[in-house]
Formats: sequence, structure tokens, C-alpha cells
Amino acid sequence: MYVCVCRAVTEKQIETAVHAGARHLRDLRTGLGIIEDCGRCARCAKQCMDKTIEGLIAPPPPPPGSSHLLLKPAG
Repeated sequence: MYVCVCRAVTEKQIETAVHAGARHLRDLRTGLGIIEDCGRCARCAKQCMDKTIEGLIAPPPPPPGSSHLLLKPAG
């Protein structure tokens, strides 16, 4: 999906930038050129960035259909 139409920046490019260390909109502006023209992409770009950062922090969910047991401590 295109996030910034003015600069033809996609969601995947934002994800790649986050994996490379981008943590703020200014990082995306410097690296990808977004928000420099009309600025309409700022909100969506921030949402994509935050979602990717959250994915880096949180463990991935188990695959659909997998069964995993929750073990309770003895006692």
C-alpha cells in the first residue's frame, strides 16, 4: 500500500526503515522524503511506523491452528 503518494513511498519501505533504526517521523522524512510535500501522509506513516515498532518489541503470535499448552507451575 502506498503511504506517501507524493514520494511513492510504500508501507514496506517504512517497515524496512524501522528495521534499519527509524523511530521518529523525522527519521522517515530524512530517509524516505515523506511529509516534505503536502504532509497528508504523516498520520498513516506514523501508524505504520508504530505498528512495526510494536512488532519488534512484542513476541509474534502463534501460527493459526497451532496448539500450544500453557504449563502451570507445580504447587
